Amino acid sequence: MTTGCVFCDGEGGQRLWRDARCRVVLADEPFPGFCRVIWNAHVREMTDLPAPSRTHLMHVVYAVESALRARLTPTKMNLASLGNQTPHLHWHVIPRFADDTHFPQPVWGPRQREASPHALPEDFVASLAGDLAAMLGPPAA
Repeated sequence: MTTGCVFCDGEGGQRLWRDARCRVVLADEPFPGFCRVIWNAHVREMTDLPAPSRTHLMHVVYAVESALRARLTPTKMNLASLGNQTPHLHWHVIPRFADDTHFPQPVWGPRQREASPHALPEDFVASLAGDLAAMLGPPAA
């Protein structure tokens, strides 16, 4: 049965880590390392979660930021929880590079230059998944 919510009906990207409450995915976006942390249950806003769940979610967001910084050494990290088009609680964790296509504008802003030369290493997904498991514990099945 489909619900009409992209994050309830699918993973939302290539899964890197998951527990009973949330998951981390590598998003299918044109920015290297763009990840999402998605709350598993259909919840619209941070304040709809009890305080311990909010703390857990942000712990995961910070772990993803930390792992991406260590793996990719970006110029800056962007964290965003918009959800205007997809009203299902999720955070964007986006490594930014001074020469990426939109820097210093937001990734949703006007393009500043041609395609970025940044490519992810071949073992990036497995390495990042391993980093997250080391920081957050083994993923749930």
